[in-house]
Amino acid sequence: MMTDLATMLRDRLGLAEPAPVEIRRGDVQEFDGFFRERIEYRGLEGDLIPALLFTPKGRETLGGVVVFHQHNGEFHFGKSEVAGEVGDPFQAFGPALARRGLMVLAPDSITFEDRRGTIQGIEPDYYDWLQHYNAMSYRLLDGDVLMRKCLDDAQRALSVLLQVSGLDERLVGVAGHSYGGYTALYHAAVDTRCRFACISGAVCSFETRRREGTGITLFETVPGLARQFDAHDVLSAIGPRPTMVVSGTKDKYSRDADQVVAKVADDFITELRVDRGHALDQERFNAIVEWIVGRVSNP
Repeated sequence: MMTDLATMLRDRLGLAEPAPVEIRRGDVQEFDGFFRERIEYRGLEGDLIPALLFTPKGRETLGGVVVFHQHNGEFHFGKSEVAGEVGDPFQAFGPALARRGLMVLAPDSITFEDRRGTIQGIEPDYYDWLQHYNAMSYRLLDGDVLMRKCLDDAQRALSVLLQVSGLDERLVGVAGHSYGGYTALYHAAVDTRCRFACISGAVCSFETRRREGTGITLFETVPGLARQFDAHDVLSAIGPRPTMVVSGTKDKYSRDADQVVAKVADDFITELRVDRGHALDQERFNAIVEWIVGRVSNP
């Protein structure tokens, strides 16, 4: 299933295979238990992609993970939320994982934080939402789709992590919540270098999202996509690589995640389902950190 769906989706999108990335490294800052460095690299369209790299201090690096940030309607927050500098403290996976021995790369997604066209930084702008919408609509006008760009960005992020860390590919994976969870879901399905994937608040069938008016991420706006597969197919494509699915019974973005997981005929999935909503809390945050640490400690 992995090969079939990955090949079909790559061909459908025109997604290139992963390749080495030229990286520009910046100043290194020292924090309690980790170092943090701003790095930059170019995207498919020559666009600059800024990211934060977290490296363990005073201990062995066990493995690495790319953490894709959430959406939450806050386009002015990206990598800085993963750094714990702004936004939801339960999105601060960079410091938490680095202190546990992982190298973490947190890139800005297209039209977020420093990748906005009219303003950079962590201050909001009225037209933030429009830039994100235009990133989808202008590509559709050209016969392209935003998913190709987002997945190419994701592949480059993993290439960067592998290049700067020198880690064995068996010790690297991806993780994300909400918008970041959808990125991790699709990325892991098409890129076998992702040796594990943690997907939080982002597993839900197209049928349920239509019925409940949840909507879809803009990068999923690919004509005919829902005719070719659904969430359980994408999730199946990641197997047998270890995958964690975190969901909530009151979370509209993962409402039927338990049913989606039940359709996946394999045991590679660790499921955490709570009777709560979309935003993460201490229980889920801790569980995600522990699961990821476990993947690199016992590959």
